[in-house]
Amino acid sequence: MAASTRKEAQKYIALNRRARFDYLITDTMEVGMVLTGTEVKSLRQGQASLAESFAGDKDGQLCLINAHIAPYAAAGKHLQHDPRRPRALLLHKREHAKLMGSLQREGMTLVPLEMYFNARGRVKLRLGLAKGKRKEDKRATIKEREWNREKARTLRGEKS
Repeated sequence: MAASTRKEAQKYIALNRRARFDYLITDTMEVGMVLTGTEVKSLRQGQASLAESFAGDKDGQLCLINAHIAPYAAAGKHLQHDPRRPRALLLHKREHAKLMGSLQREGMTLVPLEMYFNARGRVKLRLGLAKGKRKEDKRATIKEREWNREKARTLRGEKS
């Protein structure tokens, strides 16, 4: 593995690889998160999962719901956080209003795609405004991916 590829792989804390298969992503945006100290330390160790998580409105604020951040083992029991607590997301008022409008009007979903540290060391979350795919769409995605692989193999001159 090349050094640049390794750095790129270490950049992400958590990826939601299933999201691009299950949803048609129309728009993405970067948002911040409100976290406690033990959550950030756990994230630095790569202890997070975005599987089955989503973003939604909770008491007028956009929150990341059902994301798992493991407890930080080195901290005392009284300092621990709840691994699946709703975490507030930070974005501008206009962005919030735009997202809420599209969620209510068009039947879209906010899906977390990736969690990472930015250049300043802050935890960021990339959200995707998504519409669910039907079974036929998923089959078409699989078929296209397999066709691209076969085409690449043929161009390289390999036998299948």
